Amino acid sequence: MPPRKAQPKKAPVPPGAQAPERGDAPRPKRPRAKKTVAILSRKRSLYSTRRLVEAIKARGHRPLVFDTLRCCLLLARGKPRMTYRGAEVKGVDVVIPRIGASITAYGLAVVNHFEMMDVPVLNPPTAIARSRDKLRALQFLARAGLDMPRTVMAHDRGNVRKLVQEVGGLPVIIKLIKGTQGVGVMIAHTLPEVQTILDTFWDLGQEIVLQEFVAESEGRDVRALVVGDTVVGAMRRKAKKGEFRSNIHRGGEGRAITLPPDYVEAAVKAARIIGLEVAGVDMLEGREGPRLMEINSSPGFEGLEGATGQDIAGNIVEHALVYAGTRGSVLMARAGRAS
Repeated sequence: MPPRKAQPKKAPVPPGAQAPERGDAPRPKRPRAKKTVAILSRKRSLYSTRRLVEAIKARGHRPLVFDTLRCCLLLARGKPRMTYRGAEVKGVDVVIPRIGASITAYGLAVVNHFEMMDVPVLNPPTAIARSRDKLRALQFLARAGLDMPRTVMAHDRGNVRKLVQEVGGLPVIIKLIKGTQGVGVMIAHTLPEVQTILDTFWDLGQEIVLQEFVAESEGRDVRALVVGDTVVGAMRRKAKKGEFRSNIHRGGEGRAITLPPDYVEAAVKAARIIGLEVAGVDMLEGREGPRLMEINSSPGFEGLEGATGQDIAGNIVEHALVYAGTRGSVLMARAGRAS
């Protein structure tokens, strides 16, 4: 009898694993390409910046934090360039801007420069500028049919009574056009009070608006954080005793809520109209539904993460990575047509 041929030994299958079928060799996993995500922020130690860095690292990518005011913009014939602390800025896949109100002008120049270098930026400069001007933002939202408190802007010192009537009478809210975190927001209960505040700010060269006081929502509002086409977290903010502003920075308290569909729709629509991929949308709870109050292009989310337990930073980073791919393709195609 001829000797048997030795059969090759089968590799042992680990417990709980399924053996590959005959002829199907296991395929090695393709490593995911590591991306470089830049964050524009004045301080790495800020809560939102720290959380974004953590979220980027947790997903296996490389974070870079650029102090916006240390970015040097270089313009000459040919492609724009940027340096940071003397080193050339290269290889950035997507930028998450966290532009504070105090550096809006230079911050917008930096964001615009990244776009000129064909780097996708999560919130474009035009949308950031639009959101920073409260009246301009409300003009866009009103034209789109979204509800909001009645608002008026004027410079007519001799017709204050009529202006107050236009927003529903006293008391009235007075806001600086470019205020933030509740700074420059006041309430006036008498006509002399309104006149004094208006005269003071006009003499200082400040632009202001008068806004309807929504009595049913006194001392509270709703903050929804929109990422892409989704509300990733929402809370109801309540002002501390003796304060009518509900901002967390003013001592307000936030509690997680599940937004009704009409509030979700209004928040997402507002972000789309202004052109923001990431936005904090503030709404008052009116008798007939949400009333848009303000939209923020660099929303802090410490209070929201604390109130909801949601990984807001992770949601922003994941959207930035997807946006880097889709927007990057558009920018490359545009550059190819221009060359």
